[in-house]
Amino acid sequence: MIHRLIGNTIRQCRNIGLAGILSFLMTLIAAAVFLLPGRAHADELTCSHLPSVMEAFHQHHYAMKTTTGAIRSQAVEQMIKRLDSSKTLFYEADLATLRPLLANVFDSAKKGSCASLGPVYDLLVARARENEAIVKKLLGPNFRINKNLEFVINADKRAYAKTEADKKDLLEKMLQFQIENALLSGIDPAEARKRQIHRYELQTRRVVEQTPDELITVFAEAFARALDPHTGYLAPKDMEDLKIQMQLSLEGIGAVLSSDTGFTVIEELIPGGGAEKSGLLKPKDKIIAVAQDAEKPVDVIDMDLRDVVSLIRGKKGTKVTLTILRQGDRKERFDVAIVRDKIDMKEQEAKITYEKRFEKGRTYLFGVIDLPSFYGGEKGGKSSSEDVKKLLAQAVKQNVDGVVLNLSRNSGGLLDEAVRVVGLFVGRGAVVAVKDSRGRTTTLANGAVATGLSRFRTDMIQFPQHDPDALYLGPLVVLTSRLSASASEIVAGALQDYRRALVVGADHTFGKGSVQTLMQLPWDLGAMKVTTGLYFLPGGKSTQKTGVAADIILPAWSGFDDVGEAALDYALPPQAIAPFITAPEKEGPAYSRFDDKTIGLLAARSQARVAGSEKFAEIIRKSKEAAQMKGIVRIADLRDAANREDDPAENKTRAEQRQRAIEQYAPFIDECVDILFDRIRLRPVRSAV
Repeated sequence: MIHRLIGNTIRQCRNIGLAGILSFLMTLIAAAVFLLPGRAHADELTCSHLPSVMEAFHQHHYAMKTTTGAIRSQAVEQMIKRLDSSKTLFYEADLATLRPLLANVFDSAKKGSCASLGPVYDLLVARARENEAIVKKLLGPNFRINKNLEFVINADKRAYAKTEADKKDLLEKMLQFQIENALLSGIDPAEARKRQIHRYELQTRRVVEQTPDELITVFAEAFARALDPHTGYLAPKDMEDLKIQMQLSLEGIGAVLSSDTGFTVIEELIPGGGAEKSGLLKPKDKIIAVAQDAEKPVDVIDMDLRDVVSLIRGKKGTKVTLTILRQGDRKERFDVAIVRDKIDMKEQEAKITYEKRFEKGRTYLFGVIDLPSFYGGEKGGKSSSEDVKKLLAQAVKQNVDGVVLNLSRNSGGLLDEAVRVVGLFVGRGAVVAVKDSRGRTTTLANGAVATGLSRFRTDMIQFPQHDPDALYLGPLVVLTSRLSASASEIVAGALQDYRRALVVGADHTFGKGSVQTLMQLPWDLGAMKVTTGLYFLPGGKSTQKTGVAADIILPAWSGFDDVGEAALDYALPPQAIAPFITAPEKEGPAYSRFDDKTIGLLAARSQARVAGSEKFAEIIRKSKEAAQMKGIVRIADLRDAANREDDPAENKTRAEQRQRAIEQYAPFIDECVDILFDRIRLRPVRSAV
């Protein structure tokens, strides 16, 4: 749970770059203006600190200003989820006991007492010991693998056990899945059973060694998560983890991980990292085992994420092997060996390739710019907007007939760089507005503009206008996906609002339209990450929760249907402000635009082409199969996948596997180029402002 928080914090530190508002990339903002009772120095959060910490969250949060009944209820549910994310500890009847005990903390903490957490701790200990006893009995001499067993791995789709028989059945299925995973990794049956027993013994010991006071920190985390998905409390020990993970060297495998219902999940692949360069991993893949070089794998199902991260971390140059569970692909279970290394920053840089189309003896040329992130910010260092500017200049020299800007794997970056990238296609203009908790709006623009927003509640940050000769004015398509988030959504949305580009891809982008600020708490109490604002596009809509809708929708890869802000607990609703699209200049650049009639014609042609495409038919087929098996794993399927790995036809080299992974995304690029080609063939490109 906490590493989801850390992962999101790191992502936001990369995704936000508001000049004059946010500057906490590699820095912690000491903005705590409130006083907390207690010692001058504290090793951990205490009960007497809770009311002031909760009030601090309300004071700085964009929308949640008081602890309502809904927030109390949500905090209690988050607390229960944190204590038993896999739903293997508590019975359904336990919830009726836990909910009033946890709800009581809100009132009793004001008197300096969190005594009701004592019975919560006692129940945790009792249930952990009960599970250990059940597991030891199940893994006795008569234990056998049932190859026909089905296990629902998504705890959100499982009910809590009502009886001891229900719990025994659930634990048996989980053990079957865990033991089978160990057997497929080459561990003998006796050793596999021994490891599982030891693991449950360790889990019991950890629960027992915990104290009721330590649950206060868990309560603070649950309260923060009840406000919105990106707000969180970081205990002092987690602050140290954050500082380590925010080092520019970024040594490791290059992945942002989270914990979800007992599984370690890959949330994001960092461009240039070993995980991304393997070409084999995707967001939402589950890591079910970790092996050091030449060692047997360690089962990490239902393991605390902090321990999983410690297994994956290591020295540069060493190898770690991840066992991956992916639903929907042909291979349900497979291993990926990754050499730990620093992030290759070259891999994050913008790159251009060229595609050709032919008609009536003429060759048409199209540039495809891949932009994995909006990087920059260091004096004298690389800049994504400058790199894109150079690539566009190169494309213009090649006399391209159109450009595809690929943001399909761009999860964000520095906002000022994103604003500058938009300026390369529209010239002067307002790009994004940020509204804070006081209702004040700050607008970012290229050049001097008039927004039309009330000047009494509006600030303006103006970036130098690009040289007109540096602008690209031809047809433009932006490729997006459910993974396109934050700053990339602002670029796609702004270009769409100005009718400058056609947005093609998934039905909508991620929908992360909120701003977070990291504030360090006094007395070594850690920090709080608080949602302090929302982004708004020139048309007045926010990207929050809904994202940017595609003008032309392409079939999505399986496993991405639950990716997005709307799938997160307690996501803030979208809002709107007055539009602030910059009026065109009479003598400004005449760039290619898309009108509704043209978009409709292009969409119809694209749909017909996709319907007849074998590659897209395969994507659709796999997505349907994945939807049917969502959250369910069969032991027999795992064995079949392992047997296929032994098939010489399937046993490809890493280079071949990576190439195959790259080819999976080729249909989306090809279709974007075909859409641009249609744009040219429908009618001559007319420049307008």
